[in-house]
Amino acid sequence: MRTVLGAGAFLVLAGCARNAELPPLVEDRQTQRSALSGEGTSKGEPLHFEVKRYPGNEPYSVASDRGSVVLLDVWATWCEPCRDSLPLYEQLAKEYGPRGLKVYALNVDEDERAIPAFVAATKVALPILVDANAAVAEKTLKVRMMPSTFLVDRRGVVRFVHEGFTEEFLQKYQTEIEQLLAERAE
Repeated sequence: MRTVLGAGAFLVLAGCARNAELPPLVEDRQTQRSALSGEGTSKGEPLHFEVKRYPGNEPYSVASDRGSVVLLDVWATWCEPCRDSLPLYEQLAKEYGPRGLKVYALNVDEDERAIPAFVAATKVALPILVDANAAVAEKTLKVRMMPSTFLVDRRGVVRFVHEGFTEEFLQKYQTEIEQLLAERAE
């Protein structure tokens, strides 16, 4: 029984850690990049993707938020650190929203029927986006770890990328958000 529980715990932790099939997103957990270089996104160019909003399936395009700073958190219901990060991102949305920050939770679950129970348990009211088949997370954002957080400037360019989450990251995020909010959109 201990072997089964140990193996189960390992699989859960491995699931929240890295997806070995994807290329490296960053050098280590705290590495930042000035831009992405993925499918449809070149270094220093605005991010482009379209997904559906949850629960109504209305279309969402990241281009619709040009002029705002965007915090995009890629998460899944099976990811334990996501349970801690999303409520804190909701606090950031309340604090910085009036100054131009928009926060989205991009879900990559295979079955979106798991979302309502997660939302009820965490009491998160952030706008949720659904990434069908994790296409955006894998091909455009090159996500390897859950959660992964992207800070996008007013021009739509990814400026900061963070893998994983601990509450100690929050001050760094606030500093980066303040920096991006202070910049003008061109």
